[in-house]
Amino acid sequence: MRHWSRLGTLAALPAVAAQPPQPPAPALRIAVGAQGSLYQLPVLVAQALGYFEAEGLDVQIVPQPSGAQAVQSFMVGEADVCCAGYEHVVRGQLRGNDWRSLVLLARAPQLALMAQARWGSGDALARVRDLRVGVTAPGSSTHYLASLWLQGAGLDPGRVTFVPVGEGAGAVEALRQSRVHALCHADPVLTLLEQRANVRVLADTRSLASSAQLYGGTMPGGCLFVPQNFAQRQPAQAQALATSLVRALRWLQTASPADLSRLVPKAWLLGDRSAYLAAFEKVRDTLSPDGLMPADGPATALRAVERMQPGATAHTRILLEKTFSDTWARRAREKLEQV
Repeated sequence: MRHWSRLGTLAALPAVAAQPPQPPAPALRIAVGAQGSLYQLPVLVAQALGYFEAEGLDVQIVPQPSGAQAVQSFMVGEADVCCAGYEHVVRGQLRGNDWRSLVLLARAPQLALMAQARWGSGDALARVRDLRVGVTAPGSSTHYLASLWLQGAGLDPGRVTFVPVGEGAGAVEALRQSRVHALCHADPVLTLLEQRANVRVLADTRSLASSAQLYGGTMPGGCLFVPQNFAQRQPAQAQALATSLVRALRWLQTASPADLSRLVPKAWLLGDRSAYLAAFEKVRDTLSPDGLMPADGPATALRAVERMQPGATAHTRILLEKTFSDTWARRAREKLEQV
């Protein structure tokens, strides 16, 4: 009797329609400029070691030749998140873009301006009639640094031709073959030039000391930034991104040359493994150990923007507190320290 009663109860229940399988969540697209450079190494580490996946993220890298082009890709909706210099976030606010840095990747821009030895001074370059300076792309951090140095040396950046040379071997050859008189770039391109060509360094931000001397304080380098509404609407993804990258930064603090060699794609070594590893050791100290913004970083970046764009902030109030937040990096550190 109990058996039949149970069947009767089951028969009385309404039929439940089979639920169609849910489509997978779309990949999170990160625009990355010059992804083969050491500038973007934390992103490579997070992807190669599975840190994004461990945080439940399906990440798609959207590579671009330069930071400026990565920002453009981000602005037109081809990417959800952007990895580029922090100064892009400050300059973006001037244009009405509400962006916020989630994680700081480097405490210095990790760039340098070099010239062929015969033009290795401001006076010598000033005498060049058609001065050509190679940069990754117009509007990039390399363009920005080169312009600041030219301005400081008494040269009018408006009378200089900035030549886009992209990344990798093409940038090395642009200077070696005299297609440009000077070049502003990131490593490993810079170290390859120092080892293979007769060059002189005019401005260098590959160490904390030299960067602070140039900028008058701690100048933030690369960062991962998102639209403010992304952080508000997708807080779990924002935190997962931050945790992945803080974990990558922690790994880089103690990574050995052998560790790095196993990780970096062969093409990114530009045919010289030892030069790549030497370049890494040169910039290692500038990598953020924890993803946090240095206390004087935002103000230093704003001063640099004002030097390049005099009067730009006269009618626009820059709210530096809206350009970054350490909340996500702090939470990431707390989680990782519990593991």
